[in-house]
Amino acid sequence: MAPSNGLEVADIVRRFGPAFREKNHGKLSRAHLRTLGAIETCRTAALGGHTYECAECGARKIVYNSCRNRHCPKCQSLEKERWLQERCAELLPVPYFHVVFTLPEELNPLALSHPRLLYSVLFQCASETLLEIAADPKHLGARIGVLAVLHTWGQKLTLHPHLHCIVPGGGLSIDGDWWVGSRPDFFLPVPVLKKLFRGKVLAAIKAAVESGELPSSPLPVLGRLYRKSWVVYCKPPFGSPEQVLAYLARYTHRVAISNQRLVRLEGEEVTFTWKDYTQGQRLREMTLSGEEFLRRFLLHVLPERFVRIRYYGLLANRHREKALALCREVLPGPPAPPKLTRSDWQSLLQSLTGVDPMRCEVCGQNALHWIGELKPAQSPRAPPR
Repeated sequence: MAPSNGLEVADIVRRFGPAFREKNHGKLSRAHLRTLGAIETCRTAALGGHTYECAECGARKIVYNSCRNRHCPKCQSLEKERWLQERCAELLPVPYFHVVFTLPEELNPLALSHPRLLYSVLFQCASETLLEIAADPKHLGARIGVLAVLHTWGQKLTLHPHLHCIVPGGGLSIDGDWWVGSRPDFFLPVPVLKKLFRGKVLAAIKAAVESGELPSSPLPVLGRLYRKSWVVYCKPPFGSPEQVLAYLARYTHRVAISNQRLVRLEGEEVTFTWKDYTQGQRLREMTLSGEEFLRRFLLHVLPERFVRIRYYGLLANRHREKALALCREVLPGPPAPPKLTRSDWQSLLQSLTGVDPMRCEVCGQNALHWIGELKPAQSPRAPPR
């Protein structure tokens, strides 16, 4: 549901963005500048658009283009639904578990200075931990699939890198002849996951220091981290494939803060809501200066072309279709649902917005047709070097 006040992140960027860019000139990356520019011009004349005309009454409608930036709160709903419908065809008739791997806060300085390297280490070490322990005959003894989604934020927009992994409750036997299911309420031992994950991450950071990819400054911190218990937890399995999809919808295309959480913009301050998990997810309000809000928001802008949703094991892109077909051969259950056709996307858009995109708002007839393209009001400006 849209916020009653209509406040958007774009309003905050337009209000405080120019002064923020000027104050931080030379400190912002190209990805930061592109994100700010995309959000403030999204669905405005600056990006151009398309003109539609009703064949019945002649009324015209202008639809402005979206920025399609992955950090823009307005551009994720349809992409999320498209992605979820594609994943629906890949669900297996088994329970699914949710495993979360969190990096300790002592590594936050590395996340700020070398985000591409550290987040790649997080993906690699978490996926290897799951695949190796699941393949161990002492635990599951099977080849599993992993879907991993990177989140870098906490409820207060502070830096909190962690990985959400959705994993089927079982996998193919090592020889691929049968399905090895996990226990209904237990997937893999969390203490074992913690220790292996910790060792892999710290070993990867040490190797990066030795190769010169990282400075030697993290080394004193690593010794303390070997003695610290890392946060890894596994939630109970979902009840049905539909619940898996509903859960995925909350994690896959989420941005650091949605427009729905914004409360007010007054003077030089921004107020938004956050959940206090120490008090039973009690909803509270936080007020920040506009400059601090943008600083925290940009902490979660990922490096350019960095992939934040990845697949491993049976779900790896190279052999996913073949592996899932083999799983269905050894698993009882209904066949996979058909993939959506192009004509289905119009219905999907209507279900999301409650509005038929081809219906005229004047006469109410389903008769809109495209008549032309609007050029951007201003040419896109490249970020400064």
